[in-house]
Amino acid sequence: MGCIGNLLWFIFGGFWSGLSWFLVGLLWCLPIVTIPIGRQCFKMAKLSLMPFGKHVEYGGGTVSLLVNILWLIFGGLIMAAEFAAIGVVLCITIIGAPFGVQMFKLAKLALMPFGAEVK
Repeated sequence: MGCIGNLLWFIFGGFWSGLSWFLVGLLWCLPIVTIPIGRQCFKMAKLSLMPFGKHVEYGGGTVSLLVNILWLIFGGLIMAAEFAAIGVVLCITIIGAPFGVQMFKLAKLALMPFGAEVK
């Protein structure tokens, strides 16, 4: 399921979700101070392109919490709402349900991307 799921995912929505993470990462890389945040966005873009067969473990510490709060204020809520809305639309049909579940995984990740590790 992983290979076929990732191929179908990329064709029917993964490209756009990966592109949104990539564009947000570019915006975060404009100021020199926030380049580490942009690099994390690029990691999440990679996950967003091929999410099947991967899972996310959340952890981190105080620094991750502070950066996640900044992230929520400056773009995380918008991305999470985008992924959740697309996930709801995909879950309308039985065929789209696995893709909707992946969108919900990305929505949760859009809320707390720092301190998250993809395995």
